[in-house]
Amino acid sequence: MDTSMSTQIIGEIIGTMILVLLGDGVVAGVSLRKTKAEGAGWIAITLGWGAAVTIGAYAAGYMSFAHLNPAVTIGMAIAGKIGWDMVVPYILGQMIGAIIGAVLVFIHYYPHWKETKEPATILGVYSTGPAIRSLGANLISEIIGTFVLVFALLAFGMSKFGDGLNPIAVGILILVIGLSLGGTTGYAINPARDLGPRIAHAFLPIPNKGDSDWGYSWVPVVGPIIGGILAAWLFMALPM
Repeated sequence: MDTSMSTQIIGEIIGTMILVLLGDGVVAGVSLRKTKAEGAGWIAITLGWGAAVTIGAYAAGYMSFAHLNPAVTIGMAIAGKIGWDMVVPYILGQMIGAIIGAVLVFIHYYPHWKETKEPATILGVYSTGPAIRSLGANLISEIIGTFVLVFALLAFGMSKFGDGLNPIAVGILILVIGLSLGGTTGYAINPARDLGPRIAHAFLPIPNKGDSDWGYSWVPVVGPIIGGILAAWLFMALPM
């Protein structure tokens, strides 16, 4: 990547902002009261998130490596795909972008927050939560999902995709992870995607919101990072 670090950070901010705006946006459309998409269900959410990652990657791809995910950035550094000096700036850009995206979701759906009375539903627009709260099992789910994500991304890098097709493959990857593995925790598989919007949930003046469930918040941060590290280690251990 021959663009400046400042340009790459802007790319990560914009890409992650779009990812969260469209990803949390589809959850808002399905979950909040009196939207035209209310009740559309899990398939709509997983399709929306897959497309959100694709569009975010396209938006950022000419400026940065379009990781949009600290677990991916750390995994790529471990695998030697980027320098370690890029890790902190990329993650800062991803976190800033995620918070901005979450604020835009609040603005976009502004009238619908007041109509939605359930605090858990409101938090669920922004951050993931387990179907069955068992922190050890929840952590393992996030590790497995992110392992698949990062290992597949590293494998994609060894293939010769046609120009511009890689983000589509990544979107399909996110879709299948959501459909196959997302039913346990909501498949954060991205610390910025979960923590950034959770921070926004904490400070935004959202009607009817409850607490931000900080007791669970470490799971979608630590789990994806572990999964990304394990995927990078396995990738490096296999014969090329």
